[in-house]
Amino acid sequence: MKLEMQKRIAADLLKCGVSRVRFDPERLEDIESAITRREVEQLIHDGAIYKEPKKGVSRGRLRMRRRRRGPGSRKGGKYSIIPRKRRWINTVRPQRRYLKQLRDKGLLDHSSYRKLYLMVKAGSFKSVSSLKEYIKANKMLRKVVV
Repeated sequence: MKLEMQKRIAADLLKCGVSRVRFDPERLEDIESAITRREVEQLIHDGAIYKEPKKGVSRGRLRMRRRRRGPGSRKGGKYSIIPRKRRWINTVRPQRRYLKQLRDKGLLDHSSYRKLYLMVKAGSFKSVSSLKEYIKANKMLRKVVV
């Protein structure tokens, strides 16, 4: 039972490749008896012959791949990647947040808080950790009496 001719005609009518053409296994006798284009077209209309949906290319692997951000893939100068203002904001805001936490807990008195706040504004500290080191070195923390 060879159905190569029917498959080729169906592929031509369905406008797809031969590998995508499928036959209904219960109607194989009808398909085998169909020898003209008109008969194959009628079987397509009845649903005995149909084409498989296209297989797309999966995007999963692309999603898994991370964007490369190393120095070799960067273009532009130091401040074209992160502008000066954004860099400043990223250093100052956490320092101010840390100072406010210490003040609210009662570990810093008003005068030392103001002094440190102005030092942060002046850019004296590179990061929160350098601010912590300065506070410890100058013994500015108070002990909370409960």
